[in-house]
Amino acid sequence: MRLLLINHHAGSPHHGMEYRPYYLAREWVRAGHEVQIVGAAFSHVRTRQPAPGDERIDGIGYRWLHTPRYRGNGVGRVLNIAVFLARLWIQAGTWAQHFRPEVVIASSTYPMDIWVARRIARRAGATLVHEVHDLWPASPIELSGMSPAHPFIRLCQKAEDDACRDADRVVSMLPKVADHLAAHGLDLRKLHVVPNGIAPEEWQGEPAPLDHALAGHLARQAAQGRVRVVYAGSHGEPNALDVLLDAAHELRDAPFAFVLVGDGHEKARLARRVADERLANVALFDPIPKVQVPALLAGADIAYIGWKCQPLYRFGIAPNKLMDYMMAGAPVLHSVEAGNDPVAEAGCGLTVAPEDAAAVAEGLRRLAALPADERRAMGARGRAFVLANHSYPVLARRFIEAVA
Repeated sequence: MRLLLINHHAGSPHHGMEYRPYYLAREWVRAGHEVQIVGAAFSHVRTRQPAPGDERIDGIGYRWLHTPRYRGNGVGRVLNIAVFLARLWIQAGTWAQHFRPEVVIASSTYPMDIWVARRIARRAGATLVHEVHDLWPASPIELSGMSPAHPFIRLCQKAEDDACRDADRVVSMLPKVADHLAAHGLDLRKLHVVPNGIAPEEWQGEPAPLDHALAGHLARQAAQGRVRVVYAGSHGEPNALDVLLDAAHELRDAPFAFVLVGDGHEKARLARRVADERLANVALFDPIPKVQVPALLAGADIAYIGWKCQPLYRFGIAPNKLMDYMMAGAPVLHSVEAGNDPVAEAGCGLTVAPEDAAAVAEGLRRLAALPADERRAMGARGRAFVLANHSYPVLARRFIEAVA
């Protein structure tokens, strides 16, 4: 089967996020399918930006379309999206005639790529698939406060409605979207849930060694008898890291060490807060390569993930970092209220209320007070859950079965 996957932010182990298109495509290639990914040559989520043109990575064809650089979520990002879609629209006939896809997947975070995917699929006589990452326009409305009357929001809503009406299949990473999509015209017989996952081989053997400074810091905290609370991921507003710093302040006289690894638009402000409040129990480190994540999490006594208190999460959550935490066998403190809770499903940690620093601090105390073998058992349950339900070989097969 020939699959054309359109994902503006598609990445790879070399380029960085987004990883999901790469891991699914790699499994499809291993299963004998031909896969072509089309992405923008500039995306704010990537660590390295590719040169415009064609590239082949692990048997996967990539086409990087030239797009302008941008910062933040303003006009520059909208222009980047528009240029990407316009270039792909112009190339639609070429893709249909020369690649001849049997399946065309519209998989960008925003839904407007359904229009170019539909154009290609109709010309090629292919199955049209809409993959739901985040719900747009619900996400910018509920998370960023954009008005439903804003022209960009109206555009997103038109695209979502068209996707629900015209897609032959809809694949969602979020497990609780059925009612929402049905309200926008989706025949629920088309809907399939395929969540995020992990690549098992990346967790086999000895992990790649950590950066010396980070490894040394973790070792010193352990030697001093401190419980190492690790957060690994984006430092953005949705991650509610101020709540974790509030909990660190409350636990400043307790034997905890908070280690935050990653980057994002909130990082500089969080670092200033740590310095201003003299939070000696908090250390911030730069992002690390994905291959070092297993080594980082091996040094975590507790892994932390938090969310803002948002009605949007009623549709469910599918965070990559949580899959990594669970695969590492780390007990997890999860600060969330959502339509689903993988931590509770797996029995691999504790879940507390979101945006509640006192609840986070108490949850950390409770996990730290458990016997070490009980925390290890929690971690083992998380790992088993991920391998059974969230490994990319399993997910890629489910995706193909959904769209075939």
